[in-house]
Amino acid sequence: MYACESMADGSAVSRAICLCHRPEVGRLTRLINADLSRRGFVAGVAASVAALGLPFGAGAQPAQATQARPIVLTNFRLFDGKGATLRDGLHLVVEGDRIKSVGSGAPPAPEGAQTISCGGRVIMPGMIDAHWHSLFAALPLQVLLQGNMGFIHVAASGEAQRTLLRGFTTVRDLGGPAFAFKLAIDQGLTPGPRIYPSGAMITGSGGHGDLRPLSDVPRIPGGALSFTEQTGAAAIVDSPDEIRLRVREQLTQGASQIKLVGGGGVSSPRSPLDLTTLSEAELRAGVEVAKDWNTYATVHAYAPQTVQRAIAAGARCVEHAHLMDETTAKMMADKGVWLSIQPFLSEEDTGQLTGPNRVAALQVFAGTDNAYRLARKYKIRTAWGSDMLFNPALALRQGTMLTHLTKWYSNAEILTMATSTNAELLALSGPRNPYPGRLGVIEEGAYADLLLVDGNPLENIALLANPDSSLLIVMKDGRIHKNALKS
Repeated sequence: MYACESMADGSAVSRAICLCHRPEVGRLTRLINADLSRRGFVAGVAASVAALGLPFGAGAQPAQATQARPIVLTNFRLFDGKGATLRDGLHLVVEGDRIKSVGSGAPPAPEGAQTISCGGRVIMPGMIDAHWHSLFAALPLQVLLQGNMGFIHVAASGEAQRTLLRGFTTVRDLGGPAFAFKLAIDQGLTPGPRIYPSGAMITGSGGHGDLRPLSDVPRIPGGALSFTEQTGAAAIVDSPDEIRLRVREQLTQGASQIKLVGGGGVSSPRSPLDLTTLSEAELRAGVEVAKDWNTYATVHAYAPQTVQRAIAAGARCVEHAHLMDETTAKMMADKGVWLSIQPFLSEEDTGQLTGPNRVAALQVFAGTDNAYRLARKYKIRTAWGSDMLFNPALALRQGTMLTHLTKWYSNAEILTMATSTNAELLALSGPRNPYPGRLGVIEEGAYADLLLVDGNPLENIALLANPDSSLLIVMKDGRIHKNALKS
C-alpha cells in the first residue's frame, strides 16, 4: 500500500496533497476492491462516495446539472488563446458549459446572472497538457505494479482535482486504463480535467512499457495476458495482426487516439532509447486501423531512425523525438507530422534516477535543446506536454514544465501552444473526439474553460508555475472549481 514516506527518492510528500491518510479513502478502497469489477468501477464508486459522505470538492455534482445561473465576467483583460496581446474593455457571458458571448462594454446582465468583477486581471483559456498519464502521474511505479485498481483510481481522483486547480482543464492521456476514470469525471463523480484517452499503449515485446518480469518470458502469441496487460496499462504485440486486434480493442472502449510505442524509453530499464521496437509493417497496421476509425495514431519515438519509421508508416504525430537530427526534422516538416515534445532539462524534471533509466534521461536532457531548435527551424507543428510520471511532487511541477519553454519561445507563443495549438492537435481525433466543442480559445460557442490570473502571464509566464497564488478563478465547462477573489 502506498505511503507518503515511501517515495522512491526518499523524500516525504506533504500529507495535504495525498489521499492515503484519509480513513474514508481506505474504506472506499476496500469497498471497491471487494465488490467491484474494473468495468463496474464507475457505477459503484458513486454509491460508495455517497455512502461515505466523501467530499470531492466543488465540482462533484453530476455533469448534466450544469451551472444553474449564467455568469457574467467584467473588468478584465483578455488573452483569447490566439492573439499576442491583451484586449481590454470587454465583458464575457457564460451559460451552461459554453461561452455565450464576448463583447465590448458592459451590457445588462441576463436575468438571475452571477456577476463577477475581475479587478482588471487577465482572463485566459484553460490550459491543455498534450502528454499526461491520469492514473500514473502521482503514484510510484512499484505501487502501480501491485495492481490495486481501487486504490489507484481513488488516488488518481485526488491528482485529477489538483491537475484541474493548476489550470489544466484538458489532458491527452497517452497510456493507461483511463476509460472508467474519464467517465467518472464526465459524470461529475470527481472533479478533474476532461480526458482524451488512448487506453493501453501498444508496445512490442521488450519495448517501452513492457514491464513484465523475466519469468514471464517467453511470451506465447495468443496466450494468457501478462499482469500489465490485464490492468489495461499496455498491450504487448508482435505482429501486424496482433496490433490490429489491440488497437481495435482500445477504440472499442472509447480511445480518441492510439498510442503506438516505436522505440525505447526512459522509464523502462530494458529498452534503451536507441531501440526501434516495432517494424514499419506493425506501425502501419496500427496507423491504418486508427485511420479506418477516422482518428489518428501517435508514435512514441526518440531516435532518428525510429521517428523516420513512424513517419514512413503514416503516423500523424510523434511523441518525444528528443534525439532527432536535421534529416528527421525536415522529414517531419515535409510530411506535416506533429511533434509532441516535453522540455526536459534536468533531474528536477524527472526525479533522481539510477542505472539504465538515468542513462536514458541524460540522453534526453542533452537532446532537448537541439530538438526544439530543429522544430523552430523547420516550422514543425509543435505541441507541449509535461509527461510527469510516478511521483506527486513531480506532478506539482506541471506548470513549471511549461515555463521551461522560455528557452525557445516568447510568452505569447507559449500560452498559445498550451491552449489553441494543443487544441488543434486534439481535433485530429475527428469524429472520435469525445468533446467536439472548441477548446483552448475564448470566443462565442467555445467551452467555458477559463482562468483568472492575478498578474499578466504575457509578461510573467512564471505565474503559471505558482497556481495556488496566481490562479484566482478556475472554471471548466462553465462550473467554477476555484474562486479566490475577495468579495
